[in-house]
Amino acid sequence: MRPWYAHVLLWACLCSLASWPATSTANEPVDHSAAPTAIHDLIQQLFPKATRIEAKQQDYPVYPVYQLNELLGYAYESADLVDLPGFSGRPIRLLIGLGATGQFTGIHILEHHEPVFLHGLGQEPLFRFINQYEGRSLTEHIVIDSNKAGGNATDGVVYFDGVSKATVSVIIVNDTVLSSALKVARHKLEGFAQAAATQPIMDKYEPLNWQEMLDRGYIGYWRLDQADAERALGTDLGSYPSLSDAEEDEAFTELWYAYINAPSVGRNLLGDEGFAQLQASLKPGQQVLAVMSRGLFTHVPADFRPGTVPGRLALQQSQLAVEMRDMDALDRNIQLVADGIPSFTQANLFQVGGNAGFNPGAESALILNMEMPRNHLITDRAHFEIPVTLPAELFEQVEIETTTRAPLWVGLWKDRWLSITLLTISLILLTILFSWQRYFTRFPRAMHVFRWGFLVYTVAYLGFYAQGQLSVVNIYTLLLNLYDGFNLGIFLLDPVIFILWSYTFVSLFIWGRGLFCGWLCPFGALQEMASALAKRLGIRQRRIPEPLHRKLILIKYPILAGLVATAFYSLTLAEQLAEVEPFKTSITLYFYRAWPFVLYAVALLVASMFVHKFYCRYMCPLGAGLAIIGKLRRLNMLDRVDMCGTPCQLCKRRCEINAIRKDGEIDYDECIQCLECVVILRDDTQCVDSISARKKEQRQAKARLLATDAAQ
Repeated sequence: MRPWYAHVLLWACLCSLASWPATSTANEPVDHSAAPTAIHDLIQQLFPKATRIEAKQQDYPVYPVYQLNELLGYAYESADLVDLPGFSGRPIRLLIGLGATGQFTGIHILEHHEPVFLHGLGQEPLFRFINQYEGRSLTEHIVIDSNKAGGNATDGVVYFDGVSKATVSVIIVNDTVLSSALKVARHKLEGFAQAAATQPIMDKYEPLNWQEMLDRGYIGYWRLDQADAERALGTDLGSYPSLSDAEEDEAFTELWYAYINAPSVGRNLLGDEGFAQLQASLKPGQQVLAVMSRGLFTHVPADFRPGTVPGRLALQQSQLAVEMRDMDALDRNIQLVADGIPSFTQANLFQVGGNAGFNPGAESALILNMEMPRNHLITDRAHFEIPVTLPAELFEQVEIETTTRAPLWVGLWKDRWLSITLLTISLILLTILFSWQRYFTRFPRAMHVFRWGFLVYTVAYLGFYAQGQLSVVNIYTLLLNLYDGFNLGIFLLDPVIFILWSYTFVSLFIWGRGLFCGWLCPFGALQEMASALAKRLGIRQRRIPEPLHRKLILIKYPILAGLVATAFYSLTLAEQLAEVEPFKTSITLYFYRAWPFVLYAVALLVASMFVHKFYCRYMCPLGAGLAIIGKLRRLNMLDRVDMCGTPCQLCKRRCEINAIRKDGEIDYDECIQCLECVVILRDDTQCVDSISARKKEQRQAKARLLATDAAQ
C-alpha cells in the first residue's frame, strides 16, 4: 500500500494535468500575417459591400477598399503603424477597417498573447469589447467607463464598456485602435489632414484688460438667445422644469473661451503669479483652454465633477474629436483676475489634446450639446457649433513633428494612486519589521497578531482587490523582453505588480525568498489560512519524512526550467502550461472558472490542510525562481545559537514548512520567514538555550549561597 503522502502527490498532479487546456488554438485568434488570401477574406467581412480590395500600398501600409469605383475606406494592420506592447510584452495585432468618413467598420484580432483572455476570462469578453468600435467615428471622444457605457452618445462622448480584471489590456487595445486610426485618417482621408503646426509665441506679451482682449479676439465670445434656443429645441422654454425663470433679455447661454498658453492671454487672465504657477504644473506640450459661461444653460452643469470630461461640451478640429478634460485648477492660488472681467456661473480650465492633438493656430469648433428633459419620458436635444478662431499674431509656425505624449503607464499609475499608496505603506511596515526583527520578536503575542493581520491584508486587499499576485509568467515575460530588447514600459503598465516585483527583487539579496513567499503571496497566505482552519477542525497536520521531503522540494525546479524553455519555443504553450499555478483561478478569477481549474486550485488548498503549504513547498515554479536568485542573499538574518540542532530540536519541530535542518541550520531556499523560530529564540520560557542558561545561573547562585553559609 502506498503511504498517504504518495496519494496526496498523485491527486495534485492528476488535477494539475486535468486543468491544463489542450494546445489546440481553435478558439484563439489566428496569425494571418503570412496569408494574403485570409487577410482579404477578413477585409471583405469588414467591408461587406466591397467589390475590389487592392494590395497593401507601398507608400503607406493600408489596403484601399472599393465598391466599383467608389472608395469605401481602408483596412490596415495595426502592427504596421503602432508597436504598443500588450500586457504580455508582445503587441496586440489587429486588422482594422476605417470608412472614408472616419467611421470604424469593424475590427478583427489577428494575434495576441494576453494571458487574462487566453487562459482566464476567455476570448468572448475581448470580442465584445472590440465590437463596440463598429459604427463609431473618429469624430467622437471614446472613453472606457463601464459605469456609463450604453448611455446616450449624442454629446460627442462615447462610453465603452471595459472588461473587469483586464483593464490594462483593453486600454492598450483602445490606444492601439485610436492611435493607428488617426494616422491613417490624417494620411488618407479628406478633411482629416493637419494644418501647419503652430505654437504660442512665449515672449509676446502686453498688459491688457478684459475688454481689450475681447476686442482683439484674444478671448472668444458666443451668445445664444432664448428665442434661438426655442427654435432649435422646437418648443417653449417653459416646457423644461429644470430651467429657472429667466428675465426677458437674459441670454440662454453666454460663453467665452481663451487659449491660456499664450502669455498675452494667460498672464492677463490669470495674473503673473497664477500664470507662472499654472505653467510650472504643465508638462511639455500640454495645452489649456479656458471656458466660462453664464445664463440659463451653462457649458457644464452645477453638479459637474472636477477632473472629468465635460458631457455638454466637446472640441473638434479637422473633423476629429479633441480630448477635453477639466484640470480642477481654479482655486485660491489660480483665479481669473483680469481687470473688468464679468461674473460667470461656471468657469473651467480644460486640458486639450489627447490622441488627436490640438493645433491652436488652426480652425476648430466647440460643440455645445443640449439635452433638455420635459419629463421622464421625453427629452429634447439640440447641438450648436461655436467656431474657435484664435488670432494668428499669437502663434508661430513650427515644423510638424510627432506630439510627445505621456506614456500609457503614466495614466494608469495616476488612476491607481490609492492602491499604490496603501501598498507602499504596507511594504514600509514590512521592511521595518524585518530590519528590526530582533526587537519586535520579543513580543510574541503582538507578532502573531501582526502576522495574521498582514496575511488577511495580503489575501483580501493585495490579492483579490488590487490583483497583486506575482506569477511565473512574469519571469519569462522578463526573459523574453530581455531577449527581444528591454522595454521598461511593459512592466510599468501594472503599478501594483511592478512595485511588488521591484521590492521582491531587492529583498531577495537581503532576506532571500521568504519575505515574498511568507508575507506577500496571496495564494501562499490562502494556504496558511487553510492550514489554520484544519487545526481548528482538529485535522492533524502531516509531516513528510525528512529524506522524502528533501527530494520532493526539488520538483519545482524542473517545472520552472520547463516553463522557461517552452516560453522561448511558444509563448502560447508556455502560458497554457503555467496553469500549474493556481493563482489565476483562485486570486484573479475568484474561483469562477471551468470546473477542472477550480478542482485543481481547491485540491491544492485541501492538500495544504494536511501538509502545510503543500503547493509552495513542492510545486511552485515561482518559488523556485525566487529561491535561485535568493542564493545571492548577503545576510543570514535569522539568528541561531550553539544549542540549535545539538541537542535542541524545538524550532525544527515547530517549523511547519520544514525549513530547519537537523543540525539547526536554516534552509533559506525553503524558509518563508514567518519569524516563528526567532520568536522562540527570544522567548526565555521556550528557548532551550535560555532555559539552560537560566538553570545554570540558578545552580551557580545556589552554590555561591551554600558556600557563603558554610563560611559563616
